Amino acid sequence: MAKYINPFTDWGFKRLFGQEFSKDLLISFLNDLLEGELHVKDVVFKDKEQLPQTKDQRGIIYDVFCETDTGERFILEMQNKWQPNFLDRSICYACRSILEQVDKGKAENQDAYKFLPIYTVCFMNYMPKAGEVNKFRTDIILADKESKEQASNKLRFIYLALPLFKKEPAECESDFDKWIYVLTHMEALTRMPWTAQKKIFEKLEEYADSHRLSKKEWEAYENSLWIARDNLACMAAAESEARAEGMAKGMAKGMAKGMAKGMAEGRAKGMAEGRAEGSNEANINAAQRMLADGMSKELVMKYTGLSLEQISNINL
Repeated sequence: MAKYINPFTDWGFKRLFGQEFSKDLLISFLNDLLEGELHVKDVVFKDKEQLPQTKDQRGIIYDVFCETDTGERFILEMQNKWQPNFLDRSICYACRSILEQVDKGKAENQDAYKFLPIYTVCFMNYMPKAGEVNKFRTDIILADKESKEQASNKLRFIYLALPLFKKEPAECESDFDKWIYVLTHMEALTRMPWTAQKKIFEKLEEYADSHRLSKKEWEAYENSLWIARDNLACMAAAESEARAEGMAKGMAKGMAKGMAKGMAEGRAKGMAEGRAEGSNEANINAAQRMLADGMSKELVMKYTGLSLEQISNINL
């Protein structure tokens, strides 16, 4: 059994960064993440569930949602597997938090659209694809395209592509580097590094030590591990199966249609249709398995990218 918990399971992530007893860890992490820019002394955890404003909208469940003593709101999201449109989803989450602050009762008042800054921090525990972020840390602000001058501080997005963090312990000069190294290597560590230089890591060691978990905590953590492993296995198997079937169907269909225009054109079209069909079928197959395992529709939406209507139509 590993000495420390996996911080990237749903339970592990929320234990370290989403609980009242461990909020010192969150405060320290945010200060190191935004060193020289923001200093947080305290946070208050907010309701992680954002209910839809109309019956036609989808609800949102954040991994961690808090407000600082200096008036910023932070959304922390952990994503363990690539999903299409994840960056768009993070923008949607931030915008929903903005809309939740708008005072509908003061529509004509100039303060109706005065809202707290929203920081969205996304832990991407997978290799990004072409066209997405291409480095470990990507900071996005609202700025003028030509001058690069910031136009507003109300929206900020920080994407952390964890597989692109390659530093060894001796290369971790900043406290933020040390955080990322520990988090990405935690399950393999036999002792917590830097506890002498960074006292907060003593608390991190205490809360992450798997041997200190109560029986109830261990059962919750173990269940979270199984869910994470099952989800990854289901998604991988469904993708592989659907990709093969979808590409075969798509190639046959595309080649038949493309015979008149030439074999090359038909093959290209068939490959494209096969990939699209295979990806959608993979998500549906994975969702079916997740629902059968008792996972909520909200989490299935999060992990597969399917809509609530699509999930509701799945037959178990």
